[in-house]
Amino acid sequence: MFDPRLKPAVARRLKLVGFDVDGVLTDGGLYVGESDTHQMELKRFHIQDGLGVKFLRQAGLVVVLASARRSEATALRGRELKVDEVVQDNPKLAPFATILARRGVAWDECAFVGDDLPDLPVLTRVALPIAVANAVPEVKAAATFVTKRSGGDGAVREVAEVILKARGVWKSLLQQYLQERGDVEARPPASRRSRRAG
Repeated sequence: MFDPRLKPAVARRLKLVGFDVDGVLTDGGLYVGESDTHQMELKRFHIQDGLGVKFLRQAGLVVVLASARRSEATALRGRELKVDEVVQDNPKLAPFATILARRGVAWDECAFVGDDLPDLPVLTRVALPIAVANAVPEVKAAATFVTKRSGGDGAVREVAEVILKARGVWKSLLQQYLQERGDVEARPPASRRSRRAG
C-alpha cells in the first residue's frame, strides 16, 4: 500500500530524484583532521540508504547528489552508489538546472530532498520537495512531506520506499533483488502455477 504522504500520480511523473548530501545522506557532522601530507575529511553515511538509491535507479529514475561544498568523501560515495550525477557547487541551483536541461527533464518531473537553507532554491522549483525530519523550519515549510527519519539515519531509504511504493514497483524490485542475490527462488510462470493448483 502506498504512503498517503505521496499521491501515485506525482510519483509516476518523476524522472529524477535529487538529494542534498550533508544533513540528508549524512547527519551533517564532519570529521576533519590532518595526516602527514594532507587534510582529511570523513563523513558517516547510512548503509540502508544505498539500497534505496539502487532501487530508484533500477526503477529508471535519475539520481543526483547535490552538495554546496566540495568533498572527496561525497565523490567517493557517489561512485560507490553509481549515482547518475554528483554536483559539488555553491550555489546548487544553476548546476542542478544545467543537469535537467542536459537530460531533458522538467522541474515538474523532479523530487529533491533537503535539510537546510541552501536547499530552498531547488526545493521551491521541483514537483516534489521533501524535508528530512531534522530539517530547519523553513525547509519543512517548503516541503510536500517530511520524512519520519532524520538525515544520516535512513531518510534516503524512506524517501525511496515512499516513491517506489507509490509507483507500485517496490515489491517487484525487492523480489528481483533477492533473486539476484540467490536468497529466494524465482517464481514459476503463472501458467505453471495454475496447472499445479488444478
